[in-house]
Amino acid sequence: MKFWLFKTEPDVFSIDTLASSPGKTAPWEGVRGYGARNYLRDEIKKKDLILFYHSSCKPPHVAGLAEVVKEGYPDHFAFDKKHKYYDPKSDPQKPTWFMVDVKFKEKFSRPISLEELRSHGQLKGMVLLQPGGRLSIQPVSEEHFHYICKLAGAKGLPG
Repeated sequence: MKFWLFKTEPDVFSIDTLASSPGKTAPWEGVRGYGARNYLRDEIKKKDLILFYHSSCKPPHVAGLAEVVKEGYPDHFAFDKKHKYYDPKSDPQKPTWFMVDVKFKEKFSRPISLEELRSHGQLKGMVLLQPGGRLSIQPVSEEHFHYICKLAGAKGLPG
């Protein structure tokens, strides 16, 4: 099992949106960065756990937990000319973009702000806290993942 941080803008897709999706499950579509795409396509596996991060809001924060329930598969929205994630360069025979399905696990009763994350020396080295740590999908060490869950008082901690 691996641990990840997925960034999303809450006015586009929030932890509440995921929680209210059918079966509390939704595709994580629309990723259009190659680094994040590579994680989706090659490394993220079923049962991996996700810190659900709200960006482009005040304050940016970790909002809760999700779990990968379907491994990487072609992002079919890239082939739909009417969809906002359409990419005319993506070929259905050799897709450029991938997505995974994620399932809601828990909304934190206390979101953990970026500022608070930065204040904890125990999180030193976390990709999110590094200069240029802008990828929409980032690996998180098991230690950092558990530390953040404990800060938030998470109920769904694994192990």
